[in-house]
Amino acid sequence: MFSTAFLDLPALQGASGTVTLPGSKSISNRVLLLSALCQGTTVVHDLLDSDDTRVMLAALRQLGCGVEVAGTTVTITGLGGRAWPSEAIEFFMGNAGTAMRPLTAALAVQGGDFTLKGVPRMHERPIGDLVDALRELGCAIDYLGNAGYPPLRIGQPQLQVDKPIPVRGDVSSQFLTALLMALPLAATDRAITIEVIGELISKPYIEITLNLLARYGIAVERHGWERFVIPAGSRYQSPGSIHVEADASSASYFIALGAIAQGDGIRIQGVGADSIQGDIRFMDAAAQMGAKITSGPNWLEINREAWPLKGITLDCNHIPDAAMTLGVMALYADGPTTLRNIASWRVKETDRIAAMATESRKLGATVEEGPDWITIHPLPAGQWQRASIHTYDDHRVAMCFSLAAFNADQVPVRIEDPKCVAKTFPDYFEALFSVAHTAAENIPVICIDGPTASGKGTLASRVAAQLGYHYLDSGALYRVTAHATLQVGLSLEAADEAQIAQLARHLPVRFEGEQVLLNNVDVTDAIRSEQGGMNASKVSVLPAVREALVDLQHSFQRLPGLLADGRDMGTVIFPNAPLKVFLTASAAQRAERRHKQLISKGFSANIDSLRADLEARDARDMSRSVAPFQPAQDALQLDNSSLSIEASVDQVLSWWQGRQVFGA
Repeated sequence: MFSTAFLDLPALQGASGTVTLPGSKSISNRVLLLSALCQGTTVVHDLLDSDDTRVMLAALRQLGCGVEVAGTTVTITGLGGRAWPSEAIEFFMGNAGTAMRPLTAALAVQGGDFTLKGVPRMHERPIGDLVDALRELGCAIDYLGNAGYPPLRIGQPQLQVDKPIPVRGDVSSQFLTALLMALPLAATDRAITIEVIGELISKPYIEITLNLLARYGIAVERHGWERFVIPAGSRYQSPGSIHVEADASSASYFIALGAIAQGDGIRIQGVGADSIQGDIRFMDAAAQMGAKITSGPNWLEINREAWPLKGITLDCNHIPDAAMTLGVMALYADGPTTLRNIASWRVKETDRIAAMATESRKLGATVEEGPDWITIHPLPAGQWQRASIHTYDDHRVAMCFSLAAFNADQVPVRIEDPKCVAKTFPDYFEALFSVAHTAAENIPVICIDGPTASGKGTLASRVAAQLGYHYLDSGALYRVTAHATLQVGLSLEAADEAQIAQLARHLPVRFEGEQVLLNNVDVTDAIRSEQGGMNASKVSVLPAVREALVDLQHSFQRLPGLLADGRDMGTVIFPNAPLKVFLTASAAQRAERRHKQLISKGFSANIDSLRADLEARDARDMSRSVAPFQPAQDALQLDNSSLSIEASVDQVLSWWQGRQVFGA
């Protein structure tokens, strides 16, 4: 997951391949709470691992549920038949509406001394209609801040179930879902009726709730969309085990990608047209706009067909979350696209109508908006603008606007706070980069070259972390090659040169910070030893190996970008890199750093000898007749003799920002 302050998406040209989606957030949090209300244990397979599900799991642990997590399989030991906690408990619900609303209802019906809080945005998301309905039932709920909004305090109820419980349906379907999941706790000796006031929005989400309730032994009687009856004697029964479908809302981004991007199409694993999730109907809207979609029981395949896409007008009440993706598809259409009946966007993680309008305008689009609709006009070639997309701590804004990087004018797009996708799809950007492609010249490379002990490895790895870029420690490659050669039983001599070169060309090496991983095994200490250096010297004189390692270094130029450090990155390996830095420091300073490094590892060292060795090596490197060591002509010089590593990182980032200008 990208934890950087921003993520720059280079201009992307096409996409093809397969994406396996994470579990559905809506199903995951419903299943967790339902499992907690059962007696005995329930094994939940393919659970979404995200911020929202972690919030729910933390709350269940606080209530005394048994929670065992093994990857995406979670075993819940429920509260059914057991006493609920009598002590006061405070729950932090983050910005997870799918946890906050149903948990509020369950706690209020059961009763106790509970406080529910969240992030500031959660305290701006309405919950008054649910609270009103629960108070009608006899629940004790107080507002601790503004009336109608969290935080809440819950006490002991005096339940009255002899009359229908009214709840508004036109603000959020989560209010009705919360009641449907909580009221079986109160329907021990008589039926309970819920009456929906006004039009019920997001009906497909209620279908998910009813489907799951049936799996847990609660057969709700539905009379149209106005009246729901919880039968008398209802009692939750564990299904034993249950599988969570992949998230249909998350599928929307890759359905859109297949419709927008040139290539051999996108295959989505984990969800198909027969999904119980209403957002799967996004595929119908995408098909109206021109996508070619085929489906199987657990997969979708999407290809670009009509181009440009077709502008449409659509009532989006049935796909409120996924419909946001249509807003970015609209930028690639042949005419305006109008999305209607989306008032619920105003009360989501942010005001999504305002957010989509504001960020689309940054890209250059003309947008009109109303209380419950938005019209987005397409952006033809020549009118796209570089933009820094503000994401409002809203995962869907970030994922939607990543698709703007496929624009006709090949301008990059910046996504601010990319980690917000962790709410539902922590590895979204990794999944996008696994199928997206572009010309190598579009993938940015920053080169940091410098003499021995200048600190280029530390600097480069930290800048890479700040930008979310891949990192290449070119100086380690000969050491890793020698290490891998010995591991497979080859010698380091010229007789095995061809085999060593073949191994080097496809070396499974990666760098995480200052760690070196070979086949996912940390070999940092092994290759940094004195013997590792001697072995590296042996393979470095083999011409075929040197050629193979040039190819390997080029292969590190992958989306979204690369930080490469070494001695010839900017002059030989990546001569067209948009930013080259030549890092220097005085021989005295470098000797002191190397001395500290050796002492910390338990080696004896003499600082004067180290300085003399470094000065001699510098002289040899810079005066040799073949490929003398020197800065690239367009490299920026950075003397870090008296700079902290933090100051050096800031300087390189400042230079890079100066070359990556995005509209605010």
